[in-house]
Amino acid sequence: MNGPAAQELVQRDKEMIPRILLRAMFALVVLCLLIVAFARVTDRPLEAKFPDMPVLEERTIQIFGEMDGSAVVTFADGAPDLVLSGEEGGFVSGMTRALGHERGLSGIAATEPVRLVRYADGRLALIDDLTGWQAQIIGFGKDNTAAFERLMTTPVTGGE
Repeated sequence: MNGPAAQELVQRDKEMIPRILLRAMFALVVLCLLIVAFARVTDRPLEAKFPDMPVLEERTIQIFGEMDGSAVVTFADGAPDLVLSGEEGGFVSGMTRALGHERGLSGIAATEPVRLVRYADGRLALIDDLTGWQAQIIGFGKDNTAAFERLMTTPVTGGE
């Protein structure tokens, strides 16, 4: 099997990934490492961080999520509990699982209240002061943002 066909296979295998492409990939990796090293050495600020904005309004809430997507939200300001079905509360319940995981790592009960905050630029964020965890709701799409917007605008009924 040392004939011309075998030589052709050997030559083809050598050219499967062209040498120039391998060198370009290596150069890209080195360039990325140099950029990261430069950023670390010069203490460049994090560019992807949201700017600090004043808080316009906030609500303290407790979210109890279920695996089927349903959730119950209780409000510290006296608003009636909000019961969300599996279709309505899927994202809210999912955020509860993410929060519960973070709290589990810190040894904190998952049922402790969190803050739902609206910043001056209109962003909503779910903030857990006990662990430092926070989720910027804007990054999850308009339907999911609307689910938390509903939590922010649920009216407080008083004196009944």
